[in-house]
Amino acid sequence: MSFKYVDLFAGIGGFHAALSAMGGICEYASEIDENAARIYLRNWGIKPAGDITLAANEKNMEVPIHDILVGGFPCQPFSKSGKQLGMEEARGTLFWNIARIIEVHRPKIVLLENVRNIAGPRHTHEWEVIIRTLREFGYRVSSKPLVVSPHKISPEFGGRPQFRERVLIAATLCEKSTGALAVEPELLDLTKFYDNWDPQDWRLKSHIPLDKTMTKKEKARLQLTDSELRWLEAWNEFILILKNKLGENITHGFPLWVDDWVHTDDLVIPRGIPDWKKTFLTKNAEFYTNHKKDFDRWLKKWDYLEDFPPSRRKFEWQAQDAKDLWNTVLHFRPSGIRAKKPTYVPALVAMTQTSVLASHKRRLSVREAARLQGFPDWFDFVDQSDSLSYKQLGNAVNVGVIYNVLKALVIRDIDLLKNHPELTRAIIGAPTNPDHILENYSRLFAADEESRKVQRKKPEKRLKLAL
Repeated sequence: MSFKYVDLFAGIGGFHAALSAMGGICEYASEIDENAARIYLRNWGIKPAGDITLAANEKNMEVPIHDILVGGFPCQPFSKSGKQLGMEEARGTLFWNIARIIEVHRPKIVLLENVRNIAGPRHTHEWEVIIRTLREFGYRVSSKPLVVSPHKISPEFGGRPQFRERVLIAATLCEKSTGALAVEPELLDLTKFYDNWDPQDWRLKSHIPLDKTMTKKEKARLQLTDSELRWLEAWNEFILILKNKLGENITHGFPLWVDDWVHTDDLVIPRGIPDWKKTFLTKNAEFYTNHKKDFDRWLKKWDYLEDFPPSRRKFEWQAQDAKDLWNTVLHFRPSGIRAKKPTYVPALVAMTQTSVLASHKRRLSVREAARLQGFPDWFDFVDQSDSLSYKQLGNAVNVGVIYNVLKALVIRDIDLLKNHPELTRAIIGAPTNPDHILENYSRLFAADEESRKVQRKKPEKRLKLAL
């Protein structure tokens, strides 16, 4: 056995995938969402406990002893009143329950994940409380946020073509009284995983890769509607007009708002609007004025986009020298239609904003979205709706990010972990790419309950088979 871990706020198991690929054994998982817990059980063979506030508090500790604590925790505002510090100041938040587990069990490593804004100006106070609390418990942790995105990680190390910036809080226990806590540690060095890789070299079709096993019914469900195709046909014609006028590389650099196209002489800027909107209104007016004859002809042909919803009369071209709209990746956003080069996609979110493969005139499938998060192809969403699966994947951590951050943490803090050779060997010695382990990782369950009882194998045995 290499190391034991607990998986808090586990979702569908992104942390589980990464740590199990390193040989870790999950001793406990918690997830309050019943649908996500169902998928976790189906794929990892562990039924997550529910409310962590009931399992870990001053009167109760159901979480077992472990070596590593991981979790993608929600962040609520902490109280700023009085002179409370650390644990007391975090009381009433979910971080307090995490801190309680750390206080009782003192795991060797703590790895927490959160959205980019946790380290932003609106959450300065929360960030300071988290870092201070970990240090009070004897952990080496940087006060600088470690921001990681899978699109920066080379595919050699399990990177993915998805721009998904997340903050990782990586802490290692100082078990003895040393000077380690008195020195601000450097951020983890991820250079090895970024070197010799340009994120512009991602190619979605080959690097996801696209799902070739979809049924006709699945494909039909993902196809664009007639209305969506009409919107895109209109904007594609617009892009071809621009290319003819401006050349191959369109670089106007601001979103186009058809409803605000007026001659510069007629432009009225409402009082009190923010500067960024004022700039966009001015640029749209100038752009329209400079190309009024061509734009009016286009608008007339498409009935002035009167049957387009307001958000579809807005358009943003970020595809540089792409041949046309059908050679891009598209996103139907509340702020408008956005076209990007088919390299990497934005962070997975809800079904309504799922990336559209323009050349295939369809959205990404659930399987393709799962691949973008690093889940293996045997990962099973059973019979739930696509919208629920997209939501779960949007809330999941990226497997390759966790895998490589944990490696970098152990390398940085090897001096604090020298008394735990099994743990350090397992993590540092894990294969370069988690994909190779996970794809060969045998399925926990067969299709029915009786087969599950017979075919289930212990995790450590499955790992040996995979290796």
